[in-house]
Amino acid sequence: MYWCSQVSLSSSNELSFTVDCGSVQQNDTEPIVLEGKCLVVCDSSPSADGAITSSLGISVRSGSAKVAFSATRSTNHEPSEMSNRTMTIYFDQVLVNIGNHFDLASSIFVAPRKGIYSFSFHVVKVYNRQTIQVSLMQNGYPVISAFAGDQDVTREAASNGVLLHMEREDKVHLKLERGNLMGGWKYSTFSGFLVFPL
Repeated sequence: MYWCSQVSLSSSNELSFTVDCGSVQQNDTEPIVLEGKCLVVCDSSPSADGAITSSLGISVRSGSAKVAFSATRSTNHEPSEMSNRTMTIYFDQVLVNIGNHFDLASSIFVAPRKGIYSFSFHVVKVYNRQTIQVSLMQNGYPVISAFAGDQDVTREAASNGVLLHMEREDKVHLKLERGNLMGGWKYSTFSGFLVFPL
């Protein structure tokens, strides 16, 4: 086991430390946990809980381990983008965007790191007698779908949820695969979060 003689936090919130390494007998003491991002970590490797453990025996939990978003549709106005060939389902209001990895303009989530992510969606069709099919797309390929096709109700939601193994920079969005959303999709939601990093 190693020990560190000095740890300091600069005014710009950058963590630095001076190491005076010495070997001591291994014991059951918990590793030092520092909240924030580490400027320098030697031979680091991420652990299952999002912490980074260096060869110095220091465990540093990075704030970037916290990733979550939730977007909603607040109006029934259909944007012109729905007429394009991608048929992306757009949202116009962000309720939560921890880490800022959900882009509202494109309504696409980009994974900041490799890990297991949870996603759920509820797409509401309003005064529309057509059956709709909504798919959650990962890197352009459908992963799961949901359907809504009851002709006797004024509002109905196509809903589903899934856990995905994602690599860094993987992208997720919702696509209208069948039917149309004429009349809008107010109250629809799209949410996701990092369950744990890998």
